Amino acid sequence: MDIQPETPWDSTPDVSARIVTAIGRIATVLRAGMWEVSTSEGLNPAQAEILHLLQHRTRGVRLSWLARQLSISAASASDSVAALVGKGLVRKARAEDDGRATALHLTPEGERVAERLGHALSFADNAASRLPPGQQVQMLTGLFKLIAELQKTDRFPELRACLSCRHFEANKYPGAEVPHHCALVDAPLPISFLRIDCAEHEPTDLVTEQRNWAIFA
Repeated sequence: MDIQPETPWDSTPDVSARIVTAIGRIATVLRAGMWEVSTSEGLNPAQAEILHLLQHRTRGVRLSWLARQLSISAASASDSVAALVGKGLVRKARAEDDGRATALHLTPEGERVAERLGHALSFADNAASRLPPGQQVQMLTGLFKLIAELQKTDRFPELRACLSCRHFEANKYPGAEVPHHCALVDAPLPISFLRIDCAEHEPTDLVTEQRNWAIFA
């Protein structure tokens, strides 16, 4: 039996595998950029990420939420928060919705440090901005679709995204060029304006959230 010669492309990984590899490489570059700036601020990457997550969240967040976002244990998150409190960058207060619970907030100095950290990845933002506008929207849509699939695995942390917000009204204008709507600002919401992290986010119920993400599934 003749064995067919191997082509130069037989060992090429599937497209899906190469997408994951590309995202992993980009993540490595982003982590390195954040590490460089966070080190200059006397922070480790986890502490820098906590400051980023607390930024613009005037109501504060719970420790358990931070742990889920960082995919670390509550004990590890607690250690990082304690270090930030000691540095005067984070403060603890009573949660607005539960006087027995504690909410975490940035201090004024924490806000300033978070603002400086925000410029750490400007090189990546600049690179993305140089892509043609249509390609940017196409890529954003693809990433939303990938997130929608990842959320089915229960391994993706919750997002303060438009699609999980009670203000998001999916397909309010069926057949229109911009079918979705944001009730908060009372305006049509094009795909290019969808946010992954919004300070005005108000969680919707699970059924509605799953239906919204199904738009991209």
